Amino acid sequence: MAIDKGIKRVPTQRTELVLEVLANVAESTDQMVGAGILDLLGDGYGFLRAPGKRGGNKDIYVSQSQVRRFGLRLGDMIAGQVRPPAEGEKYFGLIRVELVNGYDPESAMKRPKFDQFTSIYPNDQIILATTPKMMSTRMIDMIAPIGKGQRALIVAPPKAGKTVLLKQIAAGITENHPEIYIIVALIGERPEEVTDMRRTTKGEVFSSTFDEPIEDQCRTAEVALDRARRLVESGEDVVILLDSITRLARAYNLSVPSSGKTLTGGMDPNALYPPRQFFGAAKNCEEAGSLTIIGTALIDTGSRLDDVVYEEFKGTGNMELHLDRRMAERRLWPAIDIERSGTRHEELLQDDATLKQVWLLRRMIGIIAQDSNGPTEAAERILERMARTQTNDEFLGSITKPEKV
Repeated sequence: MAIDKGIKRVPTQRTELVLEVLANVAESTDQMVGAGILDLLGDGYGFLRAPGKRGGNKDIYVSQSQVRRFGLRLGDMIAGQVRPPAEGEKYFGLIRVELVNGYDPESAMKRPKFDQFTSIYPNDQIILATTPKMMSTRMIDMIAPIGKGQRALIVAPPKAGKTVLLKQIAAGITENHPEIYIIVALIGERPEEVTDMRRTTKGEVFSSTFDEPIEDQCRTAEVALDRARRLVESGEDVVILLDSITRLARAYNLSVPSSGKTLTGGMDPNALYPPRQFFGAAKNCEEAGSLTIIGTALIDTGSRLDDVVYEEFKGTGNMELHLDRRMAERRLWPAIDIERSGTRHEELLQDDATLKQVWLLRRMIGIIAQDSNGPTEAAERILERMARTQTNDEFLGSITKPEKV
């Protein structure tokens, strides 16, 4: 297949590229080919499934011997020759492995394990700003920059625009960093939002809506994380957009065995471990690759359980972006609380000149907020001033001019 044609590496930025290669090969050689993400079962065999899809009769069976021979792991994107179901069989069968995550399967056997990578602070900023009018991503680049390997938490009350913000972040990554692989994990979301995300985001979307079984919601998050780990092991830079950590914790609270202890709001302590493990997987690998996780957490929902989840995750990330309800009610977008938002060790992501200008901006915002008893007026004045500039550099260079404040 692709390897026989001299292609050493098939780009994995889009799953469709792998499928396109397979389609071309199938047309030229009259061979039946297939691809999918490997889902391993307890007995050592597995199935290839389409990204974000549950099991069905179109799955491709992968034998235990193939899994052992090539060292295949849960979440690998496998491509190869397949055969139709024989008499009495239900599934297609994989007869030859051609690609593992876009690489020669022989070289994939030598890859390290994700847990063996050394984690370091993010030191390569992911630029999100695209157009002068896209204020949300421009503000994130200044106030709470995101680097490769960041563990970012977007803290949002209801109707504050967190899902729209995630879409804008995904669009910024796609335009400015085509080398980054985007994975979207939607847990317990509304079906229409899942459809919208699939149509607008160029990446793999793993979803389980609120009306699906709790076990499916937990499994969806696990598969998405394993998929990201396999890509990082291959040297890729990956970003997971998780919406939301709160609903993921709720799902595990209903599915894990009871520990006999209960936190405030009815949360079982055991239910917090899997979401914490998911969020904690983000790392900037010293050897190669990175896994960035940008998750949302709900607050001010009227549920003590949601508050407990946020309190458990507060401080575990190295970047927090807070959305403000009052700004959202006034339809002031983006509803970002600049004073409460920020990134740890931002000096590793921004140059000294930019850093000093951002610090000056924060002091100015603090003075305005103190005089007006809230962040709304300060943010409104900053957004008005940003709208008069084309870039963040131009805006930061103008903040020393008091006549325009």
